[in-house]
Amino acid sequence: MSAFQPAKRRTLKLAATSLALPAIAACGGSAEAAAPPNVAGAIARFAALAPDTANCLVRAEPAGGGANAWSAGYNPDRQLFVGSAVKTFILAQFLRDAEAGRGGLSENLACDVSDTFRSPGSPVFLALTGKTPYRNALEAMITHSDNTGTDIALAAVGPDRVRALIAEAGLAQTRIPDSTRKLFSYLAGAESGVDLGWDGMVRMDNGENLGLTSRTNVINDKQAMLSTATEMVSWYRQALAGKFFAQPATLTEFRRIQAMADAVWMAVPAGAQGFGKGGSIDWESFHCLCFAGQMLVGAVPVTFCLTLNWNGGPPSTERTGEFIRAAADVLGEAAKAAKA
Repeated sequence: MSAFQPAKRRTLKLAATSLALPAIAACGGSAEAAAPPNVAGAIARFAALAPDTANCLVRAEPAGGGANAWSAGYNPDRQLFVGSAVKTFILAQFLRDAEAGRGGLSENLACDVSDTFRSPGSPVFLALTGKTPYRNALEAMITHSDNTGTDIALAAVGPDRVRALIAEAGLAQTRIPDSTRKLFSYLAGAESGVDLGWDGMVRMDNGENLGLTSRTNVINDKQAMLSTATEMVSWYRQALAGKFFAQPATLTEFRRIQAMADAVWMAVPAGAQGFGKGGSIDWESFHCLCFAGQMLVGAVPVTFCLTLNWNGGPPSTERTGEFIRAAADVLGEAAKAAKA
């Protein structure tokens, strides 16, 4: 999870409540079993962190599927800002293009780290210049949510090709920006598609007036990182089953890199193998935290998405701990149920 704080107010990190527990709905078809009560209770506790602006879905598929499968969620079709969770789509499309040999792409091909792609929220590449294999950019994008690595990979494949993959997966409510820097530029007040450049990012970080009126509509149809819990769960169920890759080795590499995300080791219970990506943002008064992916409990896949958006109050950097504890609670109860 990375950070961006121009004017000390905005952060793109792509970081116990007294409210009454919200109602939890079963989300599967009629052939599915009801989710175990302990899982439903954990989802309710998670949703209570932001009951008006949260979504969640957990789906377990024991051997045999059908009546053995169960799922539960909270407003799973609510479209929310998911931040860097969308970087999974960039990783998948890069690996697909490398697999097909498109444009000579390969993970070992050297890419340039420079101000051409440099973006706020880059704990790996922010102060580096030179050449490195694309594999390092992909790993930095997922492991540390490095936005420079993200924009390097996204430029290599093209945002429209990533959007085509999203459409192929049947995800009608999922959106990615043209780049992380164009997302920052748009929120800062530039027209959609305009890149204020690295110099503009530095000036914003220094609190300089760029002559623009910043936008507060972080959830928008121009430059955003949006999805629903239903669609993120659908994506990981398909992608981790190998639907979008022609070669087993490509799926293995996708799984390897997705297993490196920091949210995995923070929230997935010990003994389960996890794959996923977290995301967050703090822009003006808008905040987001998200974690989506899949864990394998023995041979049982449990796919999930947990997202909080909220306006006002503490930033995501101050709520990450309670978010992780609540997400770990949900995944821990789901793992227990999957073992039963």
